[in-house]
Formats: sequence, structure tokens, C-alpha cells
Amino acid sequence: MTTPLIGVSKSLLKIKELINHVANTCLNVLITGETGVGKEVVAQNLYEESPRTEHNFVKINCAALPETLLESELYGYEKGAFTGAHKKRPGKFQSAHKGVLFLDEIGDMPLSLQSKMLHVLQSGEFSPLGSDQDFKTDVWVIAATNHDLEKRIKQKQFREDLFYRLNIIKIDIPPLRERTEDIPLLVEYYFKLYKSEYPNNPGSKPDEDTMVRLCNYPWPGNVRQLQNCIKKQMVINSWDKVFDEMPAEDSHAIVPDISAHDSVKKGETRNLHPDFANDRISLISEFVDLSTSSEKLLQEISLKKIKKKASDRVEKEVITFVLEKVGWNRSRAAKILKVSYKTLLYKMSEFDINPPSK
Repeated sequence: MTTPLIGVSKSLLKIKELINHVANTCLNVLITGETGVGKEVVAQNLYEESPRTEHNFVKINCAALPETLLESELYGYEKGAFTGAHKKRPGKFQSAHKGVLFLDEIGDMPLSLQSKMLHVLQSGEFSPLGSDQDFKTDVWVIAATNHDLEKRIKQKQFREDLFYRLNIIKIDIPPLRERTEDIPLLVEYYFKLYKSEYPNNPGSKPDEDTMVRLCNYPWPGNVRQLQNCIKKQMVINSWDKVFDEMPAEDSHAIVPDISAHDSVKKGETRNLHPDFANDRISLISEFVDLSTSSEKLLQEISLKKIKKKASDRVEKEVITFVLEKVGWNRSRAAKILKVSYKTLLYKMSEFDINPPSK
């Protein structure tokens, strides 16, 4: 079953609209985006909306196979074409006839194979390895890459003519961190999906605070990383452990210096410039109660809580700054901050940000 496109962000709604417009045309499509954003899901949705669903959706990963094997997988081969070719085998272009051929990681296709790919796309003809016979193919080609192909063209790693042949319709999928309003819906969808896979480990859905953390996390692995985190949570049933094992967030945590704290309490600044020590203590005191004893302070310090408080403080200041600059026009502020209007309202409520009273 094809995974639906889950989300309400403007970028995702535009992708859904583009799919509806393109699916009946069968024009070559190039899908771009970071690893894990869901390029194959978009390709499958294009296929499902097209008139080709009675025929095959065939996928090949151009980065996963060595050059010689990739060529034989794409075009097939005749018996005796090379050592080990004990019988005739059709290639992906034949298997995908009248259907869809999804060329994943097209940016990693070797240059030596790109010219042959261009010929097939232009003529609709190919010949299997070891054969002198040409075959006609009617295939809708959808390609995907996480590379900047225009940059690779400049580096002489990708053919410009092949790029233009593939890039008739381009669908760029933004990273998950740029469409955080989709995260709650994705979490809901995958929790339901994985419930049948892990019936003895139902896990627990995130509460409001956990959902805020999920939405604030930058997700370097995008939707695929989110899926894996949900699977892990359903098995171990602990969001704290899931967060502990996630790659570090982009923001830098503020780490209190206990020795500096003790020195200031005693009126001393051993080995520290006075201004530097005072600035540090002033900053740390915004996130940690420094009035307690050193021993208790060490026990109560939580790097996660400090990071959350520091992140919230920065977000609040930036949002307030932008709102003041645009005269509290929330629609304009949301565009500048690159978040949805709904997300901005949520943040304003969370941080108690209000326009000045008239």
C-alpha cells in the first residue's frame, strides 16, 4: 500500500497539487531533497495518481550497485553476455514497460552510464548487454536525488543534457525542520501504522511537552529518522531514552562553571578575568538557581532543561524582535520567520508574547 503524503504545511500542499497536475502527463519528473524527506513516497503517489497503475512501479537505486551491475540491471542481458550470465534476463526498463521506472539517487549514476541513459530517454530504445537487437520501451521515468545536480554539472560529474531531460518537472521536498506543523500528523499516522507491527509494545503517544520537543528538534534524518524514533519508542516505551539517543541538536547548551560560581560567592576571581566571570554567572543564573549549595547544584543541573530554557529564551527574543519590526503584523512575521501562521500563534501563546497595550 502506498504511503500517503502526511501534512498540512504550505510546501506539502503545493506538492500534492503538483502531483495532481503532473500525474496524467507522464512527463519526466526530478524529485530533490535531503535524505529521508520522502522522495520515494512522492514518486509512489505520482504513480498511484497516474493512468499507469495497472503496470509495474519499478525502483532501482543507482548508488547501491557497481557500474557493471547497474548497467545489466537497467537494460538486462543475453545468455553468455558476460561471465556468470547463464541465462537471459530482462532489465528494469523491460519490467517497467507501460509503468513507472523510479531511478533513486540518480546523482550517483556513473558518467559512463549517463550517456546511454540519455539515449534511452530520447529515443525510447535500448539493447540488452550482449544483444544487437533494439527494444522499444514505454516507461515513465521519475528520478530522485539528494545532490545539487547543477553543482555536479559544474564539477563535470553529471551530464547537463541528461539533467535537462530528467528535469522537465521538478518537485523539491523541504526538510522536516522547515515544516514542523506536519510533525504532529506524522507522529499520529506512524503510531497507528506501527501498532500492528508491535502489538505487544504499544508505546505511548507524546504528551504536549514531548510534542514541543519533537517539533523543535532539527531532524537531520528527516521523516525517516522520525519513523525510527517512533518505532524505538513503541519498543522501549520511554521518550526520554529516545531523546537521549538522538543526535545532538543544533543549538549549543549552556554549561555552568561551578568553580566560577564558588569564586564569585567568595568575592574571588581565581584565574578568570573579572568581567568574563561576572558575565558567565549572569548568563547562567538565568537558567540555573545559583543560590543553592554547590553539591545540590551539581545534583540538580540538567543539560536538557538548560538547553530547552536557552532555546525558548532565544526563540522568544527573536519572535518579539521581528514582531516589533513589522508593527505586530503576524502574517508578515510568520513569513519572515519561515513558520506557519498557526505555529507563530502557538509560540506567542507559549512564550506569553503580546503586543503593547494602546
